[in-house]
Amino acid sequence: MWKEFKAFISKGNVVDMAVGVIVGAAFTSIVSSLVKNIINPFIGIFLGKIDLSNLVFKVGHATFRYGVFLNSVINFLIIAFVVFIIVKLLNKSHIVSKKETKEDPKEKYLKEIVTLLKEDQK
Repeated sequence: MWKEFKAFISKGNVVDMAVGVIVGAAFTSIVSSLVKNIINPFIGIFLGKIDLSNLVFKVGHATFRYGVFLNSVINFLIIAFVVFIIVKLLNKSHIVSKKETKEDPKEKYLKEIVTLLKEDQK
């Protein structure tokens, strides 16, 4: 069992995923800081409120904190945009390579046969 676990954990995909999760967590704190300290004050200029997390409305005894939700949406959009840009750059620089599927020799011959049959029918 130990050998199987060691083989599993030493696979590149598992290690890459772990690094991605750790970097993602660190990146999330950076984005949260960006939203809280830069974007929210900028939005606050137009809304008249600096801290969006204080935006609430009440219905009866229930309090709806939609400002916190807006902060989460802004965080998500920034993270999604940055991930989009990173993936786009990686694809453009060919770091992420697409696996070429090798054509089975049988399929190659079958395609040639189909092509020859189509030519004979004409």
